[in-house]
Amino acid sequence: QCKCDLFVFQWSILVPESLDELTDMAVKLFAEVENKLLPVPEYTEHPFQEEHLKQLYKVVPIKDIRNLYVTFPIPDLQKYYKSNPGHYLGHLIGHEGPGSLLSELKSKGWVNTLVGGQKEGAKGFMFFIINVDLTEEGLVHVDDIILHMFQYIIKLRTEGPQEWVFQECKDLNAMAFRFKDKERPRGYTSKNAGLLHYYPIHEVLAAEYLLEEFRADLIQMVLEKLRPETVRVAVVSKSFEGKTDLTEKWYGTQYKQEAIGADVLEKWQNADQNGKFKLPVKNEFIPTNFEILPLENDALSFPTLIKDTAMSKLWFKQDDRFFLPKTCMNFEFFSPFAYVDPLHCNMAYLYLELLKDSLNEYAYAAELAGLNYDLQNTIYGMYLVVKGYNDKQHIILKKIIEKMATFDIDEKRFEIIKEAYMRSLNNFRAEQPHQHAMYYLRLLMTEVAWTKDELKEALEDVTLSRLKAFIPQLLSRLHIEALLHGNITRQASLSIIQMVEDILIQNAHTKPLLPSQLTRYREVQLPDRGWFVYQQRNEVHNNCGIEIYYQTDMQNTHENMLLELFCQIISEPCFNTLRTKEQLGYIVFSGPRRANGVQGLRFIIQSERTPSYLESRVEAFLKTMEKHIREMAEEAFQKHVQALAIRRLDKPKKLSAECAKHWSEIISQQYNFDRDNIEVAHLKTLTKEDIVNFCKELLAVDGSRRRKVSVHVLSRDMDSCPVVEQAPCQNDVNLTPAPPLPQPTIIEDMTAFKRSLPLFPLAKPQINFMAAKL
Repeated sequence: QCKCDLFVFQWSILVPESLDELTDMAVKLFAEVENKLLPVPEYTEHPFQEEHLKQLYKVVPIKDIRNLYVTFPIPDLQKYYKSNPGHYLGHLIGHEGPGSLLSELKSKGWVNTLVGGQKEGAKGFMFFIINVDLTEEGLVHVDDIILHMFQYIIKLRTEGPQEWVFQECKDLNAMAFRFKDKERPRGYTSKNAGLLHYYPIHEVLAAEYLLEEFRADLIQMVLEKLRPETVRVAVVSKSFEGKTDLTEKWYGTQYKQEAIGADVLEKWQNADQNGKFKLPVKNEFIPTNFEILPLENDALSFPTLIKDTAMSKLWFKQDDRFFLPKTCMNFEFFSPFAYVDPLHCNMAYLYLELLKDSLNEYAYAAELAGLNYDLQNTIYGMYLVVKGYNDKQHIILKKIIEKMATFDIDEKRFEIIKEAYMRSLNNFRAEQPHQHAMYYLRLLMTEVAWTKDELKEALEDVTLSRLKAFIPQLLSRLHIEALLHGNITRQASLSIIQMVEDILIQNAHTKPLLPSQLTRYREVQLPDRGWFVYQQRNEVHNNCGIEIYYQTDMQNTHENMLLELFCQIISEPCFNTLRTKEQLGYIVFSGPRRANGVQGLRFIIQSERTPSYLESRVEAFLKTMEKHIREMAEEAFQKHVQALAIRRLDKPKKLSAECAKHWSEIISQQYNFDRDNIEVAHLKTLTKEDIVNFCKELLAVDGSRRRKVSVHVLSRDMDSCPVVEQAPCQNDVNLTPAPPLPQPTIIEDMTAFKRSLPLFPLAKPQINFMAAKL
């Protein structure tokens, strides 16, 4: 009998059928759910009472992080969703532009990031939070940071609620809803089912975007709740180790609780105006032109190469599916200096982190207006993406490139960001075992890859003067490959790439790379019948992790479809067998692994069981799968073919997703833009015998072309572990016996392992570049 109550049970269904058919479906599925008219639980009192306020908590984390959490109890504001006073205050307190709270705290060198706004509790109460990421210096200025928070709150009280700010938020929300991207059905229905608990059914699709009534009284009411008398403060830092006296019940977190001193509270209560704080100015990045450009006469379904010179290669695709006033701009700045050694890799990372940090005040307004960018260092150089409304996209792109070419490093921010980077490298030791397994496998299989330890050691040598000298070297010779995709014309795209080139040439004196410098890294080629095992220990977690990789072949249409169809067939049985029935662990994954034009089948598991046991269970599973496929009825096999075909031909739901598919073809230099149609056509020619042979040759223990590498990550309590299970399955007669495994080659030295093996060639491009030039 269903224990649900129809009164508190909400559901959302999205199907292509008519409303009448949908209604029939809903009635059939849920008619038997009884409506017991149970009341929805509501809390009339806030859980934070007087004894919980004016308290300071010092918390010891696992990773080396430094955070400050400032929390105020506030009433439940849900019923005021059309005024949303919490959103208004979060918009101002969490603002990142000039004159903001974050801007002032960063200028003092105390914080790196700040988040502010309302936070859900339960029906009847909420919280207002202000959270910051502390620097080393900020950790000793916590009281001063909170004083600045109260100074900014006083600024908001003094200025009073501003209707133009509310109207700007309202306009941004309306614009976001009007040009909202489509969503994947599963996520969309799941989200809407949750929203039905909070909003009327006739408004649920738009409720999160509705701002209709400016209520100054509600804003003032919430502001009055943000006082020192109701504050709770938590500081998270490794510096509290050995200085705590309490242990949290569930996770064993060490912490100390103490009352905030009367003198500190008095200082906060007497906070005065700070002349450096300013309310944000009107957002100049809000688009005003939403015109959808007409399709050009020769518009194609796939990206077209419209410029190919020594300096740049430009791919262009006018949007012909979504018809939104948006464009995605992707740029790869290829430089051989970016990853030549760990020192240069670190400097490339710090250059771009400092660059983004310096752009933050300027770019924040653009982000609010639906115009986002990202800038990252890669093993080949730098990657820049600018996406969103196309009206003012060129403005921020120009600013970013100008800043790249003329960047002057702030010494204080250099020291802060370098220290944060070192902490992030050190914190990798505390990542989950399965993430460590994936990391070690990448190091083993990629021609060139620097380890976290190598990066840490080299970071000590990065000085301000060395970084300043590196930037012009990095920019001295580049090759730019770009994709402009969306509501944009061919001529505008050519103008954009020309602008980028001109700025770099004029300010950084950039010259093109030689064709021989445009090389990509390759993948290690394992020998037939080879099995290698690499072991490491995770110092933090009490679980083990494993990644098993069966290298199959280079990527091409036939091999791609063999691998994907096999993964499709084993996906559900793998989860059902290894996770549900055998309960190996919460994380159990199988699927393709692709890198540098080479691919294979991988299994990733995190478990309390030993890696050698996990290895034996994966081998037992693969053995049963070979038998399962051989005995599979043709009808069942064709259902898998059809399921994979449907998934591969499923169109992207938004412009950025379609652009990402095309961009992946460009950065892999395979340029197979019609991959889905080409590969699905080939998929339909595959037979069951093809998959059986794939299994026998490449995956079976005695397979003639089986090539395998396993990464075993041991738990913190394990000093060692046999690489092969000594007596597999004898402890459980219900388990499928694992096949006897040969003794693998133990990898003692990564570098020696890679030097002893050949490399695969790079995958061949799908297109003829001479023919692609138009």
